[in-house]
This record gives sequence, C-alpha cells and structure tokens, in this order.
Amino acid sequence: MDTLMDRVLSATGGGRPAPEQDTTPAVEPPVGEATPAQVDAVQEYLDKHGDRFAASLPAHVSYEAFQAAVAALLPRLGRCTPASLRMALLTCARFGLVPDGYEAAIQVQGNKAVFIPTYKGYVRLMYRSGLVASVHCGLVHEHDEWKVTPSAPAPDDFHLSIRPDLSDEERGKALFAYAFVRLKDGSRSQVVYVNRTKAAQLRDEWSYGYRLAVQQGREDSYWHQHFDHGMQKSALKALFPWVPTSAELVALAKADDAGERGDVQIVHAPTPETAALVAEAEQAHRAAEGSQEEPARLPVKRNAAGRRCRGKKQRGRTAAMR
Repeated sequence: MDTLMDRVLSATGGGRPAPEQDTTPAVEPPVGEATPAQVDAVQEYLDKHGDRFAASLPAHVSYEAFQAAVAALLPRLGRCTPASLRMALLTCARFGLVPDGYEAAIQVQGNKAVFIPTYKGYVRLMYRSGLVASVHCGLVHEHDEWKVTPSAPAPDDFHLSIRPDLSDEERGKALFAYAFVRLKDGSRSQVVYVNRTKAAQLRDEWSYGYRLAVQQGREDSYWHQHFDHGMQKSALKALFPWVPTSAELVALAKADDAGERGDVQIVHAPTPETAALVAEAEQAHRAAEGSQEEPARLPVKRNAAGRRCRGKKQRGRTAAMR
C-alpha cells in the first residue's frame, strides 16, 4: 500500500522511484512451510535477480553470506509473493544487513514478505556512522539491582547492577529497556527507557503485522516472538532526538516504520549510488567539524560618508608603489 507522499512523488516525477507494484492476487496467509516446488520456483526467481542483490550490498557484506541466509529462509517464505520477497530482500541488502535473524529478519505478513531490522541492526548502523563512540542498549530484569534518578547528573541518574552468573530466566522477567550512547568527546547521552506497557502501546498502535496475526489467530509476528527485542528497538528509536544520527540510520527507521504500517519499504532504502554519496558526505562533514570557525577579520575603517578608508600605513605603502 503506497502512502500519499509516494503517490504524489510518483505522479509528479519528484525524484523518488515509483515502488515496484505487486499485482499478485491476495491469497490466504501461509500455513506451515512451502512445498518443494514453491521453494524451487522462488529460488529460481531470486537467482535470476542475484546480480541486483550483489550490486546493492555494501563492500563489507559478503553476497555469499547474504545468499546463505536467504536460502535458509525460503522454506518459510516460499509462499510469499515473489515481488514482495524481492522488495524485502533488496531493502535489507541496501542497508547492508544480513537477514539471519541477528541484524535483520524477513517476516511474513499475510502473503507478503516484510523486512524487519532488529535492535542489533540499529546498533550496527550506529557504529557504522562513526558519530558515536559506543552504544548501550539492554534490559533491566525484576531481580536486578537498579535505580533511576532523572534529576541527578550523569552517571548518577542511572545505576544497574546485575549478577553475571544468573541466566535471563533466573534474573526474572524483563521490566524495561534502556538505551544510551557514549559520544566521541567522552560524554554520555541522556538515557531513555521503554517499559513493557509503553512497548505494548507502540505495538498495538503501529504494528500491522501484529494486528494481522491477532486477527487470524496466529502468534508468529515479530512482536509475538521477540517482544523484549521489540522493546529494545523502541528504546533505541526513542534515543534519536538526543544523539547524532546519520542519514542512513534515519532512513532505516523510516523503512522500519513503513513495514510496521504495512507500507512499501524500498522507497526509503538507499540505492548503492546514494549510499556511497551519503557515506562520503558524512565523512566530509566529520572531517570539517573541527574547522568551522571563521578566521577573525580586522575591523573596517570608514570615513564620515560611510566609505571605506585606508589607514596611514596603507596609504604610505600605496604611495611608495607608484
């Protein structure tokens, strides 16, 4: 489903390519794994467009690793429409994330495939931007020792003590997620928190995939399977107003939000060409950060009529040159 902005830009030639249209008729949501014939058909389709995936991946991501992750997904995604699967994988490739469930996942919504970046994918792009020194995003469990005092100065505003010898189950249920970054100058950003109630509100309001699964009596949406990870990702996104963010990271959030709404995602993903330009511009910006001060200028002398006038030394030098 295109957004209003997508339709306007497409109709007026506003510089953003029209999204690939999926004309496959709507079918019942997939149940179980695809048949071998369906898997072979989708694999053949993806092999045909393999050069596009390879060209979209940044240099640091191996196409072989990307292809292996996709092959492992096909038994589950073989029932999705080929166009939706292709768009989801292209979006994933253009952000340089591998759909292995660690940095990103490809989720089924009805009969369509949807790209979902995990909170670790957000962390990866934060480090890739080079704008922060370190990223911290975790969970506070009910048996942890913690204290939050927003009015206290950092680092006394947030304290967390855990026992490394305990498993997550022994630490108890996750109460809330937190996120903050260490900046290049050694300072720490504000700490943001998202508890289970807030995460559930965001899920219920924005996640089309979750609502669709509930309507169809299924519990296979990303929020069903990875609620705590969704809570952590929500905390990282809530951190954006307080930390420096790259154009690529902002684009990832827009693509993620589009997938949550059930909208087209690939229009937000950078092309290989624009990704290279963005990286070059960000590098130039960081290099220029320390040289933004303009050199001091001497005051300009003016006569009673407001015209520029020269001092005695300058008039003497001018006369000597004649």
